[in-house]
Order: sequence, then C-alpha cells, then structure tokens
Amino acid sequence: MNLAIIHSRAQLGIDAPAVTVEVHLTNGLPGLSIVGLPETAVKEAKDRVRSALINAGFDYPARRITVNLAPADLPKEGGRYDLAIALGILSASGQLAGVELDSYEVVAELALSGALRPVPGVLSAAISARGAGRTLLVPVANVQEALRVEDVRVRGADHLLDVCAHLCGEKPLPEPVLRPPQAPLNGSADLSEVRGQYQAKRALEVAAAGGHSLLFVGPPGSGKTMLASRLSGLMPPLTNAEQLEVAALQSVSQGGFDPGGWGERPFRAPHHTASGVALVGGGSSPKPGEISLAHAGVLFLDELPEFDRKVLEVLREPLESGEICISRASRQVTYPARFQLIAAMNPCPCGYYGDSSGRCGCNLEQVKRYQSKISGPLLDRLDLHVEVGALAGDELTNPKPEGECSADVRQRVLAARERQRRRRGKVNARLSPAELDQDCTLDTANRSLMASALTRLGLSARAYHRVLRVARTLADLRGSEMVERADLLESLGYRSQERASFRH
Repeated sequence: MNLAIIHSRAQLGIDAPAVTVEVHLTNGLPGLSIVGLPETAVKEAKDRVRSALINAGFDYPARRITVNLAPADLPKEGGRYDLAIALGILSASGQLAGVELDSYEVVAELALSGALRPVPGVLSAAISARGAGRTLLVPVANVQEALRVEDVRVRGADHLLDVCAHLCGEKPLPEPVLRPPQAPLNGSADLSEVRGQYQAKRALEVAAAGGHSLLFVGPPGSGKTMLASRLSGLMPPLTNAEQLEVAALQSVSQGGFDPGGWGERPFRAPHHTASGVALVGGGSSPKPGEISLAHAGVLFLDELPEFDRKVLEVLREPLESGEICISRASRQVTYPARFQLIAAMNPCPCGYYGDSSGRCGCNLEQVKRYQSKISGPLLDRLDLHVEVGALAGDELTNPKPEGECSADVRQRVLAARERQRRRRGKVNARLSPAELDQDCTLDTANRSLMASALTRLGLSARAYHRVLRVARTLADLRGSEMVERADLLESLGYRSQERASFRH
C-alpha cells in the first residue's frame, strides 16, 4: 500500500483542531514535499524525519514522497507532526505492514537520532483526543501533562523504535500513572502577617468574595504589594474546568506547562516596562500574554502610573469581556482572560502626597499630572479604590500584631461565593445590568441615596453598576439576600476618586 493516513493535532490558541497526515509514495525522482500550509519548522521536518528513520535502522524510501496536512487552509507550525510523518512513511512503504493506526493520535517532535522531544499544547490535544475516543501517543516528557485530562488514553515513548514496537505488538508501551503534584515548599503568604491596614484587608476580602478589581493608593512601604500577594490565599480553589484552562494556557505559552503548579490560581506581576503585546499577547504566531496567563487568578500591576498609558488602555476591553481576541492576517485566536486585576500606585511622583510627615515636595500640578497617567475609563473599571496609609510606629513594633488569618477570611469568602453560585452561577463582578436589577433591588430611600450619589460624585453609568455589584457582594458576606443602606454606603466609600465630595 502506497498511502498511509495518520491522525494528529494542530495548535490554535488553546484549541487543538484535528489534522490528518496523509503520506503517499509514488515513482519519480526521490524527494519529500509537504503541503497543507506548513510554516518553516514544519517544512524542515523532511530532514529531521529522514535522519531519524535512517539512524533508527529503517529504510528511507528512494521514491517520491508527498505529505499532505489536512485541512489545507489551517496553518501548521512546529515540529509536532514529525512522528506522524515518520510513521506514515513507514506504513506506506510496508515497513509497518498490518499495523492499525486509526485508533491513535500522534503528537511529537523527532530528534535526528530518532528520540522523541516534547512539544507545547499537549494538554489541549489530550482533551480533543479524549473526545475523539483515540489514544494519544506523545513523548514521555509530555505524559504527565496529558494525564491531567480525566479518562484520556495516553502512551508515552522515548524513541521512534519504542513506538514502532508498541504498534507492532512486540513490546507494548506501559500505561502511565498520574503523579500527584508536589506540595509547595512554602505555604501561601498569610493575611495575619500584614500589620494594621484593616480597611485594606476588608477590601481584599470583598474583592475575593465578588471577583472585583482593586486599586491600592498609598506611600512607599505602606504594604500595598504585601496585601496584593495575599489575595490568592483568600480565593476558593479552582474548578476542574478552570484547572484545565489554566494548564492549557501554560502549555501553549513560552514558559510551558508546570506540573508543580497544578490547581493553584495564577499570580502574574509583570514589570512596568512591559509592552502592550506582552500584556495581551500576540506575535506572528499569537501567544497568550500576561492577562491570559493570569486567567482565573490575579494580575498585579505595581507602580501603575509607570506603565505606558497606551499599554494600560489595552486592559479595558478584557476587563469587561473576560477574553482577548488577537487578529493576524492569516488567523484569529481568542484566549480567555477572566483575571482579577489588583493595582498599586503612589499618590504623587515622590510618593508622600498627603502624608502627615510633610515630606512631599510635589506641587498640585505635578500631583495632577502624575495621577492623570491613569485614564478615567480605566479607573471607572476598577471596582474598589482604597487608600493605604503609612503605619504608625506602635503598629510596626507591636510583637504580637492582631489580625485574622487567611483561613478565617477564606471561610467567609467561600460562603459568599456559594451564595453567588446558587443565585447566578457566577461571581457578582460578572453580573449584567439586567441581573443587577433583579439581584440588587433598592427601596425608595436607597434609590434616593444612589440618585444623590450619582449627582454629587459624578458617577458614570458603569461606575454606578460597579457600586451595586460591590454592594451585592457586601450583602452576600453578611449572608443577606437584601442589599441594605450600609452596603451601599460602604460600596460608595470604595470610590476614592469621587468620595472626597460625598457627604452622607
């Protein structure tokens, strides 16, 4: 038989569309051509496959070899098709005669020696292979990643010869066993380690309970970064679907899949010199950026005004939609980006504006120019604005600081999240205006309060809805189905750039 068909998987964002590798041998001048929109690394497979077959002791056919990667209009990239092409050549030339290949999907790169090298995106391929009911053949280095998908059939090999021996029934590959992730050496940072800052701790609890974005404003050394790093420890564990999404994004990213971090919420803290592409993702072959790598976790932007303003503006749409669509001439990729934004900034260039020590030397024009680096539309999308003041000396020197530990606060967060799940199946930060009208019903007195606040604080319609969402979360933390006046007042108190003129 001069034609062989092998199943493989492409990588398109975090999806793994099916690719059929068709190998045909015919008479003519010896050579190998690959068609089906291959990029450079795929075209170079002909040299890797030829050397791998010869070094593994197989005969390389002295015939015309045509490899078609179908569908033809789907871009193909990387070395993930090497093993499929090699098996196709062996089958079409009769060196793997009688071997059933239809029940397998093959994803692996070949070394010149015939060894199998790992490839990115295997977790997505495992999810798709499970749906197709086939066994996934991958390098041993990718096995633990693929096994994170429940009920998937996986076989891992180190060498082309091992794969051939398995397919021929001579020496079956062992069934791999999932290794549990190693516990981190150091536990999560605890909230009790933060001295003072009770309002900021309260805001962290509210943010964790409702999935709200948060901005800390305060002088250097007041604990803004320390507070932000404690948010992950207050959030509930990832669901199975979220675990797979987070791992799939890691798998296709530059850093690759980290089995030790399985089940942990991501915490990403890019430097303020990061570009817009670094944040949202991109490149000629679009890769996920920081906002996608923070999916289902926390994106922490320290020194917020130091980021380029154009870079910060790219966050506006993902904060609303929960995803980012990257368009290129040849393709369009959508990555999930339901992250929780935590930002921190100083109130002025020197950092001490408003401090009781009087150290600030900035004039009002400098303060205004510094704070205006953050656009109004972006601030409008931040649910909670909290001032973090410098600690008094006795708070710092107290040998036994008082404060709740993360575990205690987390119990209240879990209870509030459960109420939201039963009510809408999502966190309050994601409620639509129509859902808010139903879940945040206000009586006559509270409607009058909000109308007054809209006028006196100059709240936009978006900010008004965010105030209601935070108030809904505050009611959930109290265990109440009704939003009360105290919830609205506390929620309004978290709009620091408007509250200076608010009097209740």
